[in-house]
Amino acid sequence: VGDKVMVLARSGLWQEVVNVPASQTFLMPEGMSFEEAAALLVNYITAYMILFDFGNLRPNQSVLIHMAAGGVGTAAIQLCKTVENVTIFGTASASKHESLKESGVAHPIDYRTMDYAEEVRKISPKGVDIVLDPLGGSDTSKGFNLLKPMGKLITYGIANLLTGQKKNLMAMARTWWNQFSINALQLLHHNKAVCGYHLGYMDEEVELIGGVVAKLVSLYSLGKIKPKIDSVWPFDQVADAMRQMQEKKNVGKVILVPEAAKEESKKEEN
Repeated sequence: VGDKVMVLARSGLWQEVVNVPASQTFLMPEGMSFEEAAALLVNYITAYMILFDFGNLRPNQSVLIHMAAGGVGTAAIQLCKTVENVTIFGTASASKHESLKESGVAHPIDYRTMDYAEEVRKISPKGVDIVLDPLGGSDTSKGFNLLKPMGKLITYGIANLLTGQKKNLMAMARTWWNQFSINALQLLHHNKAVCGYHLGYMDEEVELIGGVVAKLVSLYSLGKIKPKIDSVWPFDQVADAMRQMQEKKNVGKVILVPEAAKEESKKEEN
């Protein structure tokens, strides 16, 4: 009772009071703000397990990070920097490139005006060792083709389904139609790996997730990782917070905070 904790839950956290199993709570390290704690778990667990458990990231390798300025993207960049001489390619709109370079991305690529596969090949003709794929659809195929022998593609989302504020059935159908598909026999000839990751379906893997969180807390305490907060919004501005992401303006994590109305607070004090 009274401990400051970070919590994991598949859904239902956009409210003032939540109830979660004790096994899904983790002590916040010394010096961490609540905003940083809210930004840490989902993004950094995802990035860590993709890069190290599936990707087996090692010194002198190369990584392609899509949506590099987003929550998982910024976490992945910081984690790549904990390994010696990792070359990072990152896709993002041009306005975010300076920020990406400062954070450690050697080669930012504007996916809106360039073919990122061609740009990667210009710099690294053989491709990359690891591709982080939150896009789905035809981009998964492009990522697979960009892998070096013994390379790994880890898919963890289908952002291509989301094209704006409303459902676009044509875009959804096109993404579904273009979804990457490969069988075990084809994989044999390629010498490549395809992995799928979804943190939301690991509720029961308490020891596994706990071990990852312990490593992340240690890295935070050593100053090697630090959640990047783009902006903080009260609950009553949730629409504006969502728009910040939909319009792809954010660099880092968009945070919601359950601020109580000032008038109610005053009544309670009296």
